[in-house]
Amino acid sequence: MANMENAQKTDKHEKKDKRPAVSPKIQELHERKAKAEAGGGAEKLAAQKASGKMTARERVEALVDDDSFEEIDLLVETKATDFGLDQKYLAADGVVTGFARINGRPVCVFAQDFSVVGGSLGLSHAMKICKAMDLAISAGVPIIGLCDSGGARIQEGVESLGGYAEIFYRNVQASGYIPQISAILGPCAGGAVYSPALTDFVFMVEGTSHMFITGPEVVKAATGETCDFESLGGAETHAKLSGVAHFVAGSEHDCFRQIRELLDYLPQNCRETPKPAMPADDPRRESALLDEISGLDAKKSYRIQDVIRELGDGHQFLQVHRNFARNLICGFIRLDGESVGVIGNNPDVLSGALDIDASEKGARFVNFCDAFNIPLLTLVDVPGYWPGLEQEHAGIIRRGAKLLYAYCRATVPKVTVVLRKAYGGAYDVMSSKHIRGDVNFAWPSAEIAVMGPQGAVNILYKSELKAAKDPEKRRAELIADYTAKFASPYQAAKHGYVDEVIEARLTRAKVIRALRFLKGKKVQGLPKKHGNIPL
Repeated sequence: MANMENAQKTDKHEKKDKRPAVSPKIQELHERKAKAEAGGGAEKLAAQKASGKMTARERVEALVDDDSFEEIDLLVETKATDFGLDQKYLAADGVVTGFARINGRPVCVFAQDFSVVGGSLGLSHAMKICKAMDLAISAGVPIIGLCDSGGARIQEGVESLGGYAEIFYRNVQASGYIPQISAILGPCAGGAVYSPALTDFVFMVEGTSHMFITGPEVVKAATGETCDFESLGGAETHAKLSGVAHFVAGSEHDCFRQIRELLDYLPQNCRETPKPAMPADDPRRESALLDEISGLDAKKSYRIQDVIRELGDGHQFLQVHRNFARNLICGFIRLDGESVGVIGNNPDVLSGALDIDASEKGARFVNFCDAFNIPLLTLVDVPGYWPGLEQEHAGIIRRGAKLLYAYCRATVPKVTVVLRKAYGGAYDVMSSKHIRGDVNFAWPSAEIAVMGPQGAVNILYKSELKAAKDPEKRRAELIADYTAKFASPYQAAKHGYVDEVIEARLTRAKVIRALRFLKGKKVQGLPKKHGNIPL
C-alpha cells in the first residue's frame, strides 16, 4: 500500500515536471510585453510617483473594474527617426489604450504615460488614441481619456500636429453620440488642451493638473504678465474662473470615484436612455422644508441646492460646474430611480439672475442632456438678466441667447417649477410653456411678471406718484395692488401658461408623475441640416 502511494506521488511529480517548456516564441512575446509595460523605466516611474502622481497603468487599473482591462496596441512603436528617435525605445509610444468595464458597463480608455518622453504626442501615439475612439464609436460606449502630456512631440514636427487634428476630428464626430470624458492628471498644454475642451466633461486634480495654451514663460515674454502654473491654468482657476473644468478632485483616486459616479447617470450612447437605479425613496415623499422655503420673504435668499436635494432620491445630487457661475446650478439627480438633469437659479448668488457665464453653463448642460435622452427639470427663481456695462459689452445679448436656443431645441421631456420670481425675458428662457416646457408647475409664492412690482409701479404710475400728496404711501398701495394682480402665479395659470399651482411640499411627487407620463415623448423637427446657435 505504501509502495502504491509512493508511486502515485512520484507519478504526480513526473506529471508536474512534464509541463510543456515555454517555447522561444512565447518567451519572446513575454519579453516584448514586459518591456513595453515597463514604460519609461524604473527611474522615470519612481519620479512620477515622487511627484504625487500615479503611473498610467495604475490609473487605468484604479478607474476600471477589477480584471476587466484589455489592452490594445501595446507593441506599437514610433516610426519617426529624426533627432535620435530611431535610437530610443519609446514604450507603447507613451500611451496605454484599450477597453474595460466600469460598474459593469463597457468603456474605452486611454492613459498617456508621462514617464515616456513626457507623454508627448507623436503620430503613432495619436493613432493609438484614434483607434480607441473609433472602437468606442463603433461599439457605442463612452470614451475616457486620462491626460498627462507635455504636448506635441517636437521631434516629429507636423506629424504630431496632424495626430492632434485626427483626434479633434473624432471628438467632434463622437460629440452627442457617445459620452466623452477627460481627466487632466498632469500638464496639458498647447494643442493638447483642445481635445479635452471638445469632450463633454473635464475633471482636474488639485495641485497636479494644469491646462493652458501657452506657459508662464511665454505669457511673460508676450504680455509682460507674471504668473505660475496654478494661477495660469490650475484646477481652481479652471473650476472658478474659466469654466473649463466641470469637476475638481482632491486626489487621483477621488477623481476616478467621481468619474464612476457620473457614468452611473449617463447612457452608453445617444440611442439609449440612462439605466435606472432601483428606487430607494418614496416617490410621494413630502417636504416640510420646501413649504418653509416657499413661505420666505421674497427678499430673502436661500440655496437652490437645498431644494434640489429635497427633490432627489435619497437627497443625492451630483453637481456639475460647482464653483463656476454659481448663480445657476446644474447637475444630476434621480427621481424614482430615473436619471434627471436639473437646472435651477440660485438666489444666494447674484439673486439668481442670469449672466453670460450662467447662460453658457446652462446651455452646455441642456445640450448634453438633450443629446443623451436625459429629461430636464428646471427650477425657476430668476429676477432677470444681470445688468451692467461689463455684461453688455461682453455680449450678454448674443451669449445669453445660447441658453434660450438650447431650451428651444431640446426635445427631451421638460418639467418646470416656478418657485418665486420669474421676471421678464428670463421667465421665457427658463423652460417656460412658450418655448415648449411640457409640464409647468408653480408654487403659490411664484411671481410671474414683466418685472418686479416696485420697478413696474415706478414706470406705470410715474405721473401719479409725482402729483400725490404722500408719494410713498401711494407707491406702497400701488405696489400691493400690482403684486396681487400680476406678481403671482394666477395670471399665468389663468392663461394656461402654468399647468398647475401646487403646494411646495408636493413638488417631488408632482414632478415624478409628470416625468413618468412624458417618458414616451417624441418630437419631429423641421427637415434641415442643423440650426445656427449664436456662438
